Amino acid sequence: MLPASFSYSGKNKYLYLLSFLIPVIIVTVILVVGGVYPFGEECFLRTDMYHQYAPFMSEFRYKLRDGGSLLYSWDVGLGVNFVALYAYYLASPLNWLVVLVSQDLVIEFIMLMVVLKFGLCGVTMTHYLRRHSSHADMGILLFSVFYALSGYMCAYYWNIMWLDCIVLFPLIMLGMERLIYEGKGGLYTLSLGLSILSNYYISIMTCMFLCIYFLALQVLYRPVSLKEAGASVLRFAWYSLLAGGLAAVLLLPEIAAMAYTASADINFPEIFTEYFSIFDMLVRHLPGIETEQALDHWPNIYCGVFVLLAYPLYLMNRRIRPVEKIVYTVLLLFMLMGFSINVLNFIWHGLHYPNSLPARQSYIYVFLVIFMAFRIYQKKRFIRRREIYTAMAMALGFVLLCQHTIGYGEQHIHFAVYYFSLLLLALYGGLLYIFLNKRRMRRAAAFLAFCLVCLEATANTALTGITTTSRTAYVKDNEEIRALLEGLFPSTDLFRIERISRKTKNDGAWLNFPSVSLFSSLANADCTDFFRKLGCEASTNAYSITGSTPFVNMLFAVRYAV
Repeated sequence: MLPASFSYSGKNKYLYLLSFLIPVIIVTVILVVGGVYPFGEECFLRTDMYHQYAPFMSEFRYKLRDGGSLLYSWDVGLGVNFVALYAYYLASPLNWLVVLVSQDLVIEFIMLMVVLKFGLCGVTMTHYLRRHSSHADMGILLFSVFYALSGYMCAYYWNIMWLDCIVLFPLIMLGMERLIYEGKGGLYTLSLGLSILSNYYISIMTCMFLCIYFLALQVLYRPVSLKEAGASVLRFAWYSLLAGGLAAVLLLPEIAAMAYTASADINFPEIFTEYFSIFDMLVRHLPGIETEQALDHWPNIYCGVFVLLAYPLYLMNRRIRPVEKIVYTVLLLFMLMGFSINVLNFIWHGLHYPNSLPARQSYIYVFLVIFMAFRIYQKKRFIRRREIYTAMAMALGFVLLCQHTIGYGEQHIHFAVYYFSLLLLALYGGLLYIFLNKRRMRRAAAFLAFCLVCLEATANTALTGITTTSRTAYVKDNEEIRALLEGLFPSTDLFRIERISRKTKNDGAWLNFPSVSLFSSLANADCTDFFRKLGCEASTNAYSITGSTPFVNMLFAVRYAV
């Protein structure tokens, strides 16, 4: 049987448009204020986006515009498998639009795609919540904004190959529910298949959670017979395999390429350890806490401080079934354990420990928390005054306890975070009270709540999210180098070129000339070992000409140095 709220009637033509525009406008304002080109000389190439994604995007554009092979590239790492490189870094269908822009605007193209995907996250979350509503409630925007501008997106927006998976996740979840409730697998197959095609790595985490969520749905909505339960399992298995099959054209070459990298070895942990307590993780729900992207294991789970108020209300609400509360609470606890317990962390990340960028599955936790907050919003008519008082006391008490217990210790939390959170909770609680008890002021309270959500999301994104670097420095001397190399190609000779003072190990891809150096997660482990033995620079996922001798340059056919 379908849950009563799964189907909907009525339309609101502005709901989806606003769910797209609000995150886009917020991020755009932050970029403009930050002086990002063309409003300044900055760009938001960050970390691997600076060193890998922009160069690889430039190489992809070059191949599309000049008719180069999409199977192989000579421009980095002595020559690499471009199919695998594409599958790992560039497989978003939207990236093909790079063929429309000039080389000088590749950075801006990447920026535009990232901003659009912030907005698309809002749209898909709105669609998911809309399908769980009986009417087109504009209050859905409050939750879709927090999904689009969550701590996960603030931390990892620059991993452009992951973003499609975050955009598609609400559609995958909706497709999963339709598969279970209605036996219709179209949306599930297409959305999951596109996710796997876009990035197999994040999709591994999505697929793992889908197996868990399938069991959760069986508990929530038990089949009427053993036969129906068996049919549900078979449908889930069949459509999941079909989704994987749709992506096999890139998935299989990617698996083959990964077998030759340093990440191919699996060393399962021998003991169970815990990185930190659940309480220590929960403080990261507060706005303004610096995102974690290094080797510490802190998850980025911010999704609006309102959820601290919503969760107690969710548990106290009598219109929500106890079995639903138990199932979703268990799911949250399991996700939190996955952030903290080393073995679960190892499993979630594809049987490897992440090399920085921790808790990459935390977008799932964010989704669950937002949906639970939305569920209490759906039942707002049945919230009693004493429940508001109790939830307020619990939420405010939690923040005060965090300040007393955690303070400003190893997570480096600024004292203003606690006071800002207390202020926001007080305002949310007051507006909720007015909305439920003062009918004449209901519209004003709803509008103020919407403004408060936008203010909080903007402040958190500006403080913890988008950082910039000099665009001028990144593109400096690019035109001069192209002019120098213009007369060398096309050529029937095999030779390579290296920059003496390069910006990245992938300068060959950025400027489209054959080079030796490479920085990529797909770096061949044997090639890395070979470079190390020659006395050149080499690491787990990179190798370069640095440290070479004239003999090594001759060996690699390095004819020119810029």
